[in-house]
Amino acid sequence: MTASPPPLQLDQVALTLPSVAGPVAILRGVDFSVATGECVAVVGPSGSGKSSLIAVAAGLEQPSAGTVRLFGEDLSRLNEDGRARLRRGRVSLVFQSFHLLPNMTAEENVAAPLEIAGARNAGATAADWLDRVGLHERRRHYPHQLSGGEQQRVALARALAARPALLFADEPTGNLDADNAGLVADMMFALVAEVGAALVLVTHEAALAERAGRRVTMAGGRIVNGA
Repeated sequence: MTASPPPLQLDQVALTLPSVAGPVAILRGVDFSVATGECVAVVGPSGSGKSSLIAVAAGLEQPSAGTVRLFGEDLSRLNEDGRARLRRGRVSLVFQSFHLLPNMTAEENVAAPLEIAGARNAGATAADWLDRVGLHERRRHYPHQLSGGEQQRVALARALAARPALLFADEPTGNLDADNAGLVADMMFALVAEVGAALVLVTHEAALAERAGRRVTMAGGRIVNGA
């Protein structure tokens, strides 16, 4: 029986972007993989390439060289629509900025990607996930009516409601105070474990990184430890 490919595999991935001063090397020959259900924290100083790693790994940015495989699929062989189809229901993202749609309630924000993916009972599923993150009473509220911690919990519910196989979280607690950061982190790790998703977590917080099963350090666009 053939083993399933890992959710994510990067081989010698480079990313070079133009600038006024000339081309800038953002990623330099990165090798990186994530196993099914594995939690990996990516740490390093600002400008080391952490967020760019997520953008390339999720197929949001095309690498200048190298190969990115999601669930065994070479992303270079897919167009933008193909990459979106591959991610749908299998890959989710949570960012430092919550990226909630301001004209939708919390429940509608969670339900929207489920409806796009063709899920049945999207509204009921969204309500259930808002209950899981402690926001049942806030499900009819709009983002501007929610605190930052509440907005990030909505974003977490939205990301995990489809029970993805892979979650990218880019500084998910970076905009929160200590109490809300701890609450969101606890919920994230518990719910990721519940759905069995692999997690790639970019963070500058040492305590948060220590909760992951593996820690990868980046510097100067390279992985220097933990690959």
